[in-house]
Amino acid sequence: MSSATVRSSSRRRWGIGELLAVLRPDFPEVSISKLRFLEAEGLVQPERTPAGYRKYSTNDVERLRYILATQRDRYLPLKVIGEHLDAIDRGLQPAEAAGQPARAPDSAEPAPALITAADLMQSPPALRMSRTELLASSGLTDAQLVSFMGFGLIEPVLGTDFFDADALTIATTVSELSAYGLEPRHLRAFKTAADREVVLIEQVTSPGAAQRTEDAQGRALQTVAHLGALSVRLHACLLRIGLRRGPDHT
Repeated sequence: MSSATVRSSSRRRWGIGELLAVLRPDFPEVSISKLRFLEAEGLVQPERTPAGYRKYSTNDVERLRYILATQRDRYLPLKVIGEHLDAIDRGLQPAEAAGQPARAPDSAEPAPALITAADLMQSPPALRMSRTELLASSGLTDAQLVSFMGFGLIEPVLGTDFFDADALTIATTVSELSAYGLEPRHLRAFKTAADREVVLIEQVTSPGAAQRTEDAQGRALQTVAHLGALSVRLHACLLRIGLRRGPDHT
């Protein structure tokens, strides 16, 4: 059975014997003891039924295919494969060579210049990056990151040491701005302006947000997103007008 067949299958779980039938056409040497060993190493964690039987999901099957193919084709040790899987779980591309950090995927594009209310309602991609990975993916130096964090422009996810997709977008953007000689103290104005807009929007929406009903909460979130999109549109238009006029007309 090919991986495409696995993905399109309507079955959601495989027993360990069924899993062998799925894997063996591509990996003839795989065995039950091998699957149990990979589980003992923490590389795959199938669900267990109340009776203790293993049940493998589609994600487990694809994970095992990655492990077995990487062992066969690249001869990587399980420790390195585990690091690759950890990077994949966090939405990153595994390191290309030993000693290199994982990086953001090539598909991780900056946010559009103009955003809609729907954009604001969406959660950012599930990306969790270490400090080293953020530096490698954004082009910032460690000293620059320290400075931008000091001005509150880049922050890890609250309560963690990880950075998310929004932090990556900001880091990439300020890295490009830095190439024009702009420093964190210059860019702090953007953070200050955004904080003021957030306070203004919260003042407008706080009465609705204070209501505890599900409908009221939903309407409040939609209002926040709509006001946010309108604020971005207004800011972009005012900036465009100012740039067209030039410095002599400001």
